[in-house]
Order: sequence, then C-alpha cells, then structure tokens
Amino acid sequence: MSRVAKIDENIYCPKCGKHEHQVKHGKNKSGSQKYRCNDCNIDYTPEPRPWQYSEEVREQAIKTYYSGVSGRKVGLLNNFNKSNVYNWIKKRNK
Repeated sequence: MSRVAKIDENIYCPKCGKHEHQVKHGKNKSGSQKYRCNDCNIDYTPEPRPWQYSEEVREQAIKTYYSGVSGRKVGLLNNFNKSNVYNWIKKRNK
C-alpha cells in the first residue's frame, strides 16, 4: 500500500517552478505550512506569516511602560520578551 500525496495546483517550487512533486514537510516556527520539492530537494514556505508585532501592540506596550509598569511586567502581560519593549522605546526616541 503506497501513500499518494495530494497535489495542490497553487503550490509551485520557487527554484524549479514545478508543481507535480510538492509535498507537505512540516511547519515553520511561526506555524506556516512548509513544503518540499522532491525534484530539486529544497524546503520552502509559499506564504510565510510575518513575525513582527502590529503597530497597535507596540504602541500599547510603550504606553503601558510609560505609565509606570516595568518592561519585564509589560512583556509578561502581553506574552513577549521584555527586550522587545526596550527596543521599541529606543527606536521611538531616535
């Protein structure tokens, strides 16, 4: 009994341009679907999700920091690293 991969007609290899031998190959760190081209043996993500936080989240974190909450606590409340808060503040003050 052999497994047959479903071919998605919209998925093309960025290197060779073929769509016949594209198979799902896990997910990347942000949760997007990865594929592997069995012809040229490369892994790729056709539609990667952006890693950056939205401008609203950044502004809210900076406002919270300036209201007296520590950078560490802002990170804990919003589920991101405290260094993000400090980097956004540095960028804003340049």
